[in-house]
Amino acid sequence: MDEELVSVVMGLAVLVIGIIFAVGHYRREYRRRQLLRQLDLTPVWHWQRHQHHRH
Repeated sequence: MDEELVSVVMGLAVLVIGIIFAVGHYRREYRRRQLLRQLDLTPVWHWQRHQHHRH
């Protein structure tokens, strides 16, 4: 009985850790996609044209 309980607890711990890592991964990917979408909204020529060079 004790070995079965330990096995169940260890299995649940592994599942919880896996879920935490998966959620963190998808949140990072979502943020990265949002950032890339924001950068896509501003054309490259806009950045090149509006650079201020100070000498």
